[in-house]
Amino acid sequence: MREITHFIDGAAFAGASGRYGDVFNPNTGEVQARVQLATVAEVDRAVQSAVRAQQTWALVNPQRRARVMFEFKRLVERDMDHLAEILSSEHGKVIADSKGDIQRGLEVIEFACGIPHALKGEYTEGAGPGIDVYSMRQPLGVAAGITPFNFPAMIPMWMFGIAIAVGNTFILKPSEKDPTVPVKLAELMMEAGAPSGVLNVIHGDKTAVDAILDHPDIKAVSFVGSSDIAHYVYSRGTANAKRVQAMGGAKNHGLILPDADLEQATKDIIGAAYGSAGERCMALPVVVPVGKKTADEVRERVLAELDTLKVGLSTDAAAQYGPVVSQAHKQKISDYIQLGVDEGAELVVDGRGFQLQGYEQGFFMGPSLFDQVKPTMKTYQEEIFGPVLQIVRAETFEEALALPSNHQYGNGVAIFTRNGRAAREFAARVNVGMVGINVPIPVPVAYHTFGGWKRSAFGDANQHGMEGVRFYTKVKTITARWPEGSVEDSAFVIPTMK
Repeated sequence: MREITHFIDGAAFAGASGRYGDVFNPNTGEVQARVQLATVAEVDRAVQSAVRAQQTWALVNPQRRARVMFEFKRLVERDMDHLAEILSSEHGKVIADSKGDIQRGLEVIEFACGIPHALKGEYTEGAGPGIDVYSMRQPLGVAAGITPFNFPAMIPMWMFGIAIAVGNTFILKPSEKDPTVPVKLAELMMEAGAPSGVLNVIHGDKTAVDAILDHPDIKAVSFVGSSDIAHYVYSRGTANAKRVQAMGGAKNHGLILPDADLEQATKDIIGAAYGSAGERCMALPVVVPVGKKTADEVRERVLAELDTLKVGLSTDAAAQYGPVVSQAHKQKISDYIQLGVDEGAELVVDGRGFQLQGYEQGFFMGPSLFDQVKPTMKTYQEEIFGPVLQIVRAETFEEALALPSNHQYGNGVAIFTRNGRAAREFAARVNVGMVGINVPIPVPVAYHTFGGWKRSAFGDANQHGMEGVRFYTKVKTITARWPEGSVEDSAFVIPTMK
C-alpha cells in the first residue's frame, strides 16, 4: 500500500511513530494509502530545519523571493491536471472543483509575487531638526499552518505563500484525510528554488497540533477548521505567546428579496449549497426568502433544479458534485438530516438513500432540502457541512436581516435583489464578515482579505491580502539623526539588481 511520508528539509522523511491514518478513495470507499502520523520529536525536527533555513532565507532580498514565487506558480500551473486528479481521488470533489481549489490558492501566490511592493515601509523626512523616521517590516521567523480537508491546495497556499514571501519559513500540518497534494506543493516549492527547510510538511493528529502550538520556535500559527478546534488552537497558541489566526465554522445565509432575479438566484444558490457536496466553509446552506410568495416560488424552483442535479464520480465531467470525504462524515450528515426531521422541519427531499450504481461503497449522498426550518432548531444553529439546503422563511426585510446577524457564526452572507438601496443597507448593517450582493459565495479576491466574525474567526488578523502581510511580519521603526559634516568626498553609484 502507498505510504505518505513527511517532507522535511527538502526531502521525504519516513517517521518512526508507527502510527498511521487511512487515506480513502471516497468514490469506492476503499483505503488507497496510509499516512504517517508525527511524534513530537518529528515535529521538532521539522521546526529545526525551518529555523536553520530562515536565517539565510530572511536575508534574501524580496525581489529574489518573489522570483521563487513566480516559478512556483509556473510549476503548479504546469502540473495542474495531475494535482487536480490526486486531489479529487482523496477528497472526492469533482475535477473542476479541484482545479478551482488550486487556482484560488494560486491567486494568493500571484499576490505574493508582488511582495517587494507590499513590504515597503513608511518614511517621514524632517520629523525633527535633522531627524528622519522610517519603518520596515521584517519576518517573524518560523510560522505554521494547520489546514482542513476541504481545500487541501487553496488554504495551504493562502498561508505559506505570503509567509514565505515575506521571509519566514513554514511548517504545514495538512489534514490527514487528503495529504498528498500538500506534499506535492512542498516538492514544487523546492523545485522553484526555495532552499531546503523553507517549507516542511508534517502529517499528524492532535499530537502534532499540540506540538506546533507549544513549540517555542514557532512564532505564528494559522488555522482553518471547526469553531471548537479554532477556539482551542487560538487559546493554546496565544497562551504560548504566539500570533494566531484561527478560522472556524460557518452557517452562511442567502437572503432573497421579492424583487430578485429568481431564476439566477436559484441557480446560484444550488451551486453554492451543493457544490463540492456542501463541504465548503463558504457554502450557502441556508436560504431566506422574504414573503410567502417568494418562498413558495423559490422552493419550486429549487425542486426543479434538484431534478437535474447530477451526483457522480469525482472524475465525471458531467457531475455537479461527487462523494463526501469519509464514511464518518457521511454518517454525521445523515444524523443531522434525521435530527431535522425529529425537530419538525419539513424534509422535502431526502438524499440519504442515494447510491451510485457500481460504487455502492462510495461515500455518496444525494441532495437534501428542508423547508419550514426555524431559528430555534439545532440543525439551523449548527454547521452540517454537507449537501443539505435549509429554507428559513421570513416575512420582512428586518426579520431576514436579523437571522444572519444573530447567528453564532458570522463568516459569509449574500443578498439577492435588484434594489440598490436595500443591498447597501444590508451590507452596512449585517453582522457578518464577508457579504455578497447577488454573489452567492463572497470569497474576496486574493489582494483583499478573507475572514469572518463571531465564532467563525478567532484573532484579530484575516487571511491573505495586506492583512496576511501584517500577520506574518513585525514592524520596526527607526528614528535617525546624522551629525553635520562635509559631503564633498561622497560618491553616488546607481544600485542595480543582479
